[in-house]
Amino acid sequence: MGETYLERINGLQDIKKLSIPELKVLSQELREYILAVVSQNGGHLSSNLGVIELTVALEYVFQTDVDRLVWDVGHQSYAHKILTGRREAFKTLRQMGGLSGFPKREESPCDTYDTGHSSTSIAAALGFAKARDLKKEDHKVIAVIGDGSMTGGPAFEALNLAGALNTDVLVILNDNRMSIAPNIGGISNYLNRLRSSAAYAASKQAVRRALSQVPVLGKGMIKIIETLKESLRYIMVNGVVFSELGFQYYGPVDGHDLHSLIEMLEHVKEIKGPVMLHVVTEKGRGYKPAVENAAAFHGIAPFDLETGKTNGSDPSQAPTYTSVFSKTLLELAGLHPEIIGITAAMSDGTGLEEFRRQYPDRFFDVGIAEQTAVSFGTALALSGYRPVVAVYSSFLQRGYDQLLQDAALQKAPLILALDRSGLVGEDGPTHHGVFDLSYLSHIPHMTVMVPRDEAMLSQMLELAFQYKAGPVALRYPRGKGKGREIVSGHQLAWGSAQLLRPGYQALIVAAGPLVYEGLAAARRLEAEGYSVGVLDPCFLKPLDKETIWSAAKWCNLVVTAEENVAVGGLGWAVTRLLSESGYHGRVNCLCIPDEFITQGSQAELRELLHLNAEGLAAAVREGLN
Repeated sequence: MGETYLERINGLQDIKKLSIPELKVLSQELREYILAVVSQNGGHLSSNLGVIELTVALEYVFQTDVDRLVWDVGHQSYAHKILTGRREAFKTLRQMGGLSGFPKREESPCDTYDTGHSSTSIAAALGFAKARDLKKEDHKVIAVIGDGSMTGGPAFEALNLAGALNTDVLVILNDNRMSIAPNIGGISNYLNRLRSSAAYAASKQAVRRALSQVPVLGKGMIKIIETLKESLRYIMVNGVVFSELGFQYYGPVDGHDLHSLIEMLEHVKEIKGPVMLHVVTEKGRGYKPAVENAAAFHGIAPFDLETGKTNGSDPSQAPTYTSVFSKTLLELAGLHPEIIGITAAMSDGTGLEEFRRQYPDRFFDVGIAEQTAVSFGTALALSGYRPVVAVYSSFLQRGYDQLLQDAALQKAPLILALDRSGLVGEDGPTHHGVFDLSYLSHIPHMTVMVPRDEAMLSQMLELAFQYKAGPVALRYPRGKGKGREIVSGHQLAWGSAQLLRPGYQALIVAAGPLVYEGLAAARRLEAEGYSVGVLDPCFLKPLDKETIWSAAKWCNLVVTAEENVAVGGLGWAVTRLLSESGYHGRVNCLCIPDEFITQGSQAELRELLHLNAEGLAAAVREGLN
């Protein structure tokens, strides 16, 4: 078998040697290669399959080690990585020490900007464009942004700025009609109208061709039509919003027609000022299971290519934390009609999809706009409802100002369900939820709960619903629980810690599921002759000072463990408590170091950071000896 076109691509210039028919074959080879690697490693599949032809066209027309190409979010950059000299390295995708699933400047000069969260690409592209202008350089700047990301506030802020700067920048709107969940709101409706206007554009060209064949009168009629062009665009709403913001709008263009894409990109790259190119693509293109269920294949674990089913490598029958949250919320919602579910374009990932189906009038998707989710929920809470904002921990960072100035300042009884807290895994530093304890615990009137297992998660959600004196954040990790029985109606005492195992030499104070690592470490140490206690604080705020002090004061060593940065976390709070109480022993805080943590499985990362039973046991031995 001869060499494939993909095997010929070892650097930037290689793709430019191919003809368009050859580029079409290359696109299919890219699809097959991405499918093969993602089925083994897991990753973002639907979005990457949808942008293959667009990526091929971009790499063919532009010089991405000189031109600046910014991928919004960045989880659709797999083909870009492969075509820019990382074909063989792509096999290490999302593995520890391997290629990131997102653009990384340290990987290649073709990765212009590190991304991972949405709606930032246009602002970044404008920054690169203005830097080019100030330096009097001559290269192109391109931002690729999805229609889902266009629902985020930063995208609109940047669109507004683009009109004011009036610099040369190309914004490619990759319109696949959904982000992770189907898009909602005015922008989604507007893009639907633009897509339908593509038929109008095709008809207009047909009329032009027909009139050009009419002797004498034909050309005059075309000229009259051309003078009415702007009026026709307004009547057909074809790009009016973008035009009013200062963009020259082109499209919609079929995002899987390589010939049309290359022709259009060659045209628009020469146009001065801000340009908006609207490209319509299909998520999951070329792989039927991903087309039929794009949300499930947005971020997927390793799976079987034939069936599309994920590999059952985890023998545990324990439910996921997300599913337990979903089930408990549904039970509470059936009893309390004032409960409302809110998501920021993540109904399935956060466990609110079933809530949406059962209670459509009490469910709201605000789009990729976490700030709006918090303010919207705050007003509902102040109106007598009990809104639950379900969001990934790292995404809630965007809503910090609203948490502080809206929810907490007004003591709104808003419930925040923080999924994917702690070490998330293969998505790496942009997705690890290792800052939430710090950015939540210093906010006045905020309560912060940290369940150690799925049973406690269910109890804490019930308890949060009963509390009405301020916002409550409930922090839980990605993945499966511990297989603990969930008992409805049994409530924790508000703000109380639990001493799970007494000890007189050392005390381990661990947050969340790390409590079980602490218990395992204590059992190992007991076999070695050590007496080690284990305490679960349950609440980081309010902190149960009395219980912690009572368990710690007779010990020579206290070891804290958390999947959070040091400043403002559990270790910080316990150290301060012990210092103020006159503790004379040693304190060792195991936590996330002052750096961004790489990608890898959760188990690999916990081992790397000594946040497992072995690491905790070693910390106790070292501290006592």
